[in-house]
Amino acid sequence: MSLLDPLNSAAFTAFGQEVIWSDMLGNLAGLAALALGWRRSLWTWPVQLLSGLVLVAAYASAQLSGGVGKQVLVIAVALWGWRQWQRGSGAGGHVAVRFATWGERGALAAGAAAGTLAVGGLFTAFPDLSWNPWPDAYIFVGTLVAMVAQARGLVEFWFAWLLVDLVGVPLAFDSGLPFSGLVYVVYLVLVLWGMRAWWLRSRDGAARPEPAALEGAPA
Repeated sequence: MSLLDPLNSAAFTAFGQEVIWSDMLGNLAGLAALALGWRRSLWTWPVQLLSGLVLVAAYASAQLSGGVGKQVLVIAVALWGWRQWQRGSGAGGHVAVRFATWGERGALAAGAAAGTLAVGGLFTAFPDLSWNPWPDAYIFVGTLVAMVAQARGLVEFWFAWLLVDLVGVPLAFDSGLPFSGLVYVVYLVLVLWGMRAWWLRSRDGAARPEPAALEGAPA
């Protein structure tokens, strides 16, 4: 019996499909990480790391090698982002946010396009890596771009997540992971909420270090 067997056992049935524990728990942790990101809390990264670890089991059970690879990279970027926010956050663990420069936006867009072409080509050449090569490549690269933008405290992080979400919902249902699909719908609400919060924070001059007395104030 594998140690992953309990995580990959059925938790309940939704829309005629079984929802496994790893899919449910990993995505709930992902939701918590996004909510913590909205709050600009340093805890967003360790929770994202935990989500990635659990979702490795979910994608492995669905025989989605590309999804497993994505989560491995998500774990690596989460470790990097955690370090970035440790350096840039104040005493209360909140990071300052800002809009990206046009140069940064161009770099993110170019990286997303080149990455999607490269990963999509890889998935197409090796069909066992993904059932839906190009949508999966889009989500794969888009997730990493969003996390890199988040690690740098860029408001554009939320726009990247929104674009990922538009493809993630139908792909998750089509891949036999209905709970992931439902979570992507909730992601959409959190993304719009977080986008507004970071946008207002950036306009209020949050790019400057916050006084220690204000670190615990609501976003």
